[in-house]
Amino acid sequence: MRENQIINTIETERLYLRQWRASDFAIFAEINADLDVMKYFPKPLSPKVSDAIANKCLQLIENKGWGFWAVSLKETDTFIGMVGLNEAHADMPFAPTVEIAWRLHKDYWGQGYATEAARASLNFAFEVLELEEVVAFTAVINKHSQLIMQRIGMSDTQQNFYHPMLDSNHRLAEHVLYKITPEQRS
Repeated sequence: MRENQIINTIETERLYLRQWRASDFAIFAEINADLDVMKYFPKPLSPKVSDAIANKCLQLIENKGWGFWAVSLKETDTFIGMVGLNEAHADMPFAPTVEIAWRLHKDYWGQGYATEAARASLNFAFEVLELEEVVAFTAVINKHSQLIMQRIGMSDTQQNFYHPMLDSNHRLAEHVLYKITPEQRS
């Protein structure tokens, strides 16, 4: 994997995937506190935890040149959430690998933004980082994220697993694992 490929901004038809700004943090905290957005996470996040995540995203992009980018609308520069790439946590059964993920403000759901930003992230993963595969995972019951995974050309590996940070009886414990290679991109 090639590191430190500094890309200031990734541009799509309607979006910018960019470095985080201080002005993004309050909206990100609102996103992370929203019960609808966090439905497939163990719990909503406090502003303090949300800020810590945003700061980590900012630092990773600064240090590596990539990560979970802040996403804003080109037309208005409105921050709408995050989409991007991250090295999967070492406790995951499929690590080491790079994952793709997204989390958008619910006011921007259903408009294709997550799909558009995810495709741009995959292009970066395969063309700049030269990765051989990218994975995505979510709770089995999170059908909306699975649809996005399918829209961007990912395939269900049929290798479900129990998230190591959740009790095996937790309603979100069982996860699906999707993956994509450069040849499978849509």
